[in-house]
Amino acid sequence: MQGPELTSIFDTVEFRDAYRMSYLTNAVIVPTYAEVRREFGIIRSEYHLLLCLSHFDELNAQDVSRVTRMPRNSISRAVHRMVSEGYIRRAPDPDDARQARLTITAAGRRLHEQVATLLEARQEEVLSPLTQREREQLARLLRKAVAHAARLPN
Repeated sequence: MQGPELTSIFDTVEFRDAYRMSYLTNAVIVPTYAEVRREFGIIRSEYHLLLCLSHFDELNAQDVSRVTRMPRNSISRAVHRMVSEGYIRRAPDPDDARQARLTITAAGRRLHEQVATLLEARQEEVLSPLTQREREQLARLLRKAVAHAARLPN
């Protein structure tokens, strides 16, 4: 079985909307991260760390885990590797000895920009059938769903 017959699952799966969102995410993420791994030698959790730190002045690993909904152990491994590669800096947190404050370096910011460009291009390709009005509506709906999901427990 191939082609259009396979897409019938989108109308019959029990969690239809979540499955569709997952499919679209994978359509953007999977090919792009394969390219990112080949070109830059980093994996998804490592890039998510750079992404978060490029949008916040300072975070700890727990913050990154909350923002990404990725497991803390994945983020912890990413922190160690990105520090050793010189993409982020780690400093002790004077308020909590169990935590470290993380910041992005100039090299990390450059890498983030290169990877973000690839992800943005693939997103544009996947969403190209939508009109501008549809894309604005999609953005509004996603913002609303994300705001609610951010309040849900892991």
